[in-house]
Amino acid sequence: MRNMVWALVITSAAGFMAALDNLVVTTALPSIRQDLGGGLEQLEWTVSAYTLTFAVLLMTGAALGDRFGRRRMFLIGVGVFTAGSAAAALSAGMGELIAARAVQGVGAAVLMPLTLTLLSAAVPAERRGAAFGIWSAVNGLAIASGPLIGGTVVEHLSWQWIFWLNVPVGLALIPLARLRLGESRGSGKPLDVPGTALASAGLFGVVYALIRHNTDGWTSATVLGSLAAGVALLAAFVGWELRSDTPLLPMRLFRSRAFSAVNAASLLMFLGIFGSIFLLSQFLQNVGGYSPMQAGVRMLPWTGMPMLVAPIAGALSDRIGGRPVVAAGLTLQALGLGMYALVIAPDVSYAAQVPALIVCGVGMGLFFAPTANLVMSSVHPQEQGIASGANNALRELGGALGVAVISSVFAARGGYTSARSFSDGLVPALWTGAAAIALGAVAALLIPRRRPARPAPADPVPVRQPVA
Repeated sequence: MRNMVWALVITSAAGFMAALDNLVVTTALPSIRQDLGGGLEQLEWTVSAYTLTFAVLLMTGAALGDRFGRRRMFLIGVGVFTAGSAAAALSAGMGELIAARAVQGVGAAVLMPLTLTLLSAAVPAERRGAAFGIWSAVNGLAIASGPLIGGTVVEHLSWQWIFWLNVPVGLALIPLARLRLGESRGSGKPLDVPGTALASAGLFGVVYALIRHNTDGWTSATVLGSLAAGVALLAAFVGWELRSDTPLLPMRLFRSRAFSAVNAASLLMFLGIFGSIFLLSQFLQNVGGYSPMQAGVRMLPWTGMPMLVAPIAGALSDRIGGRPVVAAGLTLQALGLGMYALVIAPDVSYAAQVPALIVCGVGMGLFFAPTANLVMSSVHPQEQGIASGANNALRELGGALGVAVISSVFAARGGYTSARSFSDGLVPALWTGAAAIALGAVAALLIPRRRPARPAPADPVPVRQPVA
């Protein structure tokens, strides 16, 4: 029991730290822009540099843990993340900040998928739904509360402190994890270096094209070339994975309808939410006239809901299954963004925004806990590491794409020149986010009603039991 509690505390704290940095910078963007300069493209990269490296290396992080020891790689991931946080705080220019954010993403990619496998190894099967519910609530709270925490820190300290705060947490987690977590490994198969290279290069090409088109246009050689190269490399990645004996992402996992559907829903949910929060936090400051902390406080009807709803959602999913809970959560989030789009105007009152914020928050709370359980229960225990990595990778990829795609819609119809221009761009951007999440709700309905049979692995994979 004690080991289970320690595992839950350590993995939840590490997950909170990594998840928080997805969006903690959003309310700090105006301050960063004023201090370091930069336009929309550079501001996008302060978010996307983290989410992109996070996304493309998550499956690699899970594979490294399976090969070299999950606790060992977890410790390395926490160390890299902590070092990247310190480098971000010390940045003197936008280029340095973006590079440091990429280093943070590398560390987060290693530690995040291992939080679920380490927790799964420490918790009995009959209690995993509740444990995943707590873990998911903490991670959901981190993502949702990023704007509030970032705004409060920026207003009372400085934007650098949103990164400095990670350092003592990371330094405390390293000895705790070393003493309290058991070591475990998955297969001893070699790493899929070609697959990692193809996936990383392909995803970078696609996201780079989406961000660059704001300044270069869709018809520029840079954008078209990057997009074409990215798509070609991703196609090559799929082809390689189908032939590889030791794939980074076993394509057979997607034969499971539950695994495919929950991952599609995750990608679309993060696409819609990340891009929307990226712009809404700036709307409250640039158009609403609120300070960073005031903007974060006004997001509380959204950000506070996951903490209240996610534990209930985890227990509910154990009773009735994750499918209806996830579908309901996504439907509410799409509805909330649509409600927001209907009221957005340069002179909109805060009271008019509150119903949309509450609906989005309840929906987000319903999504997180059942999703983790659906992913982990759709594969064999020895495949949970790579399944967790794949799900987290697709979620982070959705976040990177969301910032790029929704910012592109915003830039095509509006801009930063005036309150009217910002509102004109934000309305279609929010409708785009709502449409993406609505598609995610449709994908969630494809999850089987009952717990599906888990796909058999192609080859027997030896599993070493955790040691004290």
